[in-house]
Amino acid sequence: MTDFQRAKLYFSRAMHLKCPECGVSPLFVPLKRTRTADDLLMTLDGCPRCGYAYTRENGYWLIATWVINYGIVGGIGLLIAIFVNWRYEPPLWKIWLFIVAPLPIFSLAIARHCKALFLAIDHYCDPHKPLPPASPNES
Repeated sequence: MTDFQRAKLYFSRAMHLKCPECGVSPLFVPLKRTRTADDLLMTLDGCPRCGYAYTRENGYWLIATWVINYGIVGGIGLLIAIFVNWRYEPPLWKIWLFIVAPLPIFSLAIARHCKALFLAIDHYCDPHKPLPPASPNES
């Protein structure tokens, strides 16, 4: 499998919110079963099928939040605001009300996909697979 095909496979699995290793198990609690914001935004501990750990360490998701999520939300908001201001020249309060105010809601809406995308990028660049169990003869 070429690098491009592998990247495309991991991206596809991320957009479907599936495990980047096996592509079968979900990364998050299904939306129908979410009861708290923690269920909505936090990944499961790992893949029950292949044993792939979704979180490596404390602070693992900071790049997903600060770079990917805020980058997408800020970039889209900025592009829309520049286009609307250039095309229609509305007053500043309308830009704030109709463009800036909905951005936190958009940020929450794409948070799961940003985490899945970061996990796919991390798995592509540095795959960490569980070690096979040691045989009883090795000591």
